[in-house]
Amino acid sequence: MAKATEHLVAWLRDAHAMEEQAITMLTSQSRRLENYPELKTRIDRHLQETRDQSRMLERCLERLDGGTSTVKDISGKIMAFGQGLSGLFVDDEVVKGSLASYAFEHMEIGSYRILIAAAEHAGDQETKRVCETILQQEIAMAEWLEQHAAEITRRFLDRDQLGVTAKH
Repeated sequence: MAKATEHLVAWLRDAHAMEEQAITMLTSQSRRLENYPELKTRIDRHLQETRDQSRMLERCLERLDGGTSTVKDISGKIMAFGQGLSGLFVDDEVVKGSLASYAFEHMEIGSYRILIAAAEHAGDQETKRVCETILQQEIAMAEWLEQHAAEITRRFLDRDQLGVTAKH
């Protein structure tokens, strides 16, 4: 069981770094969104969920005597910062940002499904419960993005055709 717990701790650190990366990405997206209020509102809501998720994972790690990984957290934030900067150089930032967010949500969904199985195997019901809660939030965000992708795309194309700011 010790080996399973070691893996669980390592994967929880990865998940924490992933959430720290998400916080940076979502913050960057939210700051630049001007012409897509519904998307901004949903991103802001998920940003708060993501901050809460990061804290929940920290508590799981503390309970398991494993702290977060500063190196992984910083690496994730640097990657997210670079992704945020890339939006400055494209004219379809909102569309590409939505696509990147959708893909990222699915990576998170997969990660939490793995963590749930690992926590269950290690006999850690609290971590399993936390990951199940987070999983539902990630699924909800992915579904929202899926349901609104066409609308965001059409709005971008309409604004672009009119010659008004469309990228964000």
